[in-house]
Amino acid sequence: MALRVLTWNLFHGRSVPDSRRSLLPDFAAMIAGWEWDVALLQEVLPWWPAELGRASDASARMALTSRNILPPLQRLVTERRPDLFKSWSGGCNAILVRGQGIREHRVRRLRLTPERRVAHGVLLDDGTWVTNLHAQAHAERLAQADLDLAAEATTQWAAGAPTVLGGDLNLRGAPTAFGYRHLAGHSVDHVLARGLTVAERGRTLDRGALSDHAPVTVVVAPAR
Repeated sequence: MALRVLTWNLFHGRSVPDSRRSLLPDFAAMIAGWEWDVALLQEVLPWWPAELGRASDASARMALTSRNILPPLQRLVTERRPDLFKSWSGGCNAILVRGQGIREHRVRRLRLTPERRVAHGVLLDDGTWVTNLHAQAHAERLAQADLDLAAEATTQWAAGAPTVLGGDLNLRGAPTAFGYRHLAGHSVDHVLARGLTVAERGRTLDRGALSDHAPVTVVVAPAR
C-alpha cells in the first residue's frame, strides 16, 4: 500500500514577511488543499493541531516541544500578533492522518537542553509506524544524536514493521540513521524510511508566503 507523506515546519504560525494576524485559517486551508495521507508538522502552535485536523478531515496527534512557558499568555498574544513572540509563542509537533485510523501513539523524550525535543510516533491501521522529529537546531552533532535516538525508538516501537521517520532534522544533505534510508528532502527537512522505498519521487510544494520552510512530499511503498 502506497503512503503519501508530507513534512512541513510551520514556523510557529508565521509568514515571510510577518503578518499581524492569526494565520491559522491560511495554514489550515493550505494543508487541507494538498494531497497527503500523513502530515508531519513541526513548530506548530499548541492550540492548532485539532483545528488543522478538522480542516483536513484527518485524525490529529500532538506532542509538546519547547518554549511553552506561559501558555495562556502566549496564546492570547500570538492569536493577535504572531510576529511579537515569534518562536517564543510555544511549540509542538503534530501528526495528521487521513484515510485510515491511528492504532497507537507514543512519545519519547530525546533531550531537555538546550531545548526539549521528542520523537513523536503513531501506528497506522496498515501496520506502518510513522515518527515526527524536530531535531535540535544550530548544532549538527546534537541534531544527529536526536535523529539516531528517534530512529532507535521508532525501530523498537515498530518491532519489524515498516517505518517512516521525517521532519525538520536540522541536517543538510541526505542524513541517515542506522537501518534507515533517505528518501526525500529539501534543505533541513527530510523523510527517511525502513522497509519502504520511493514510489513517487519527492518534491517541494508552493506554500506562498507561509513559513520559512518549504513543504516536502514523497510517496512511499513497501520495498520488494
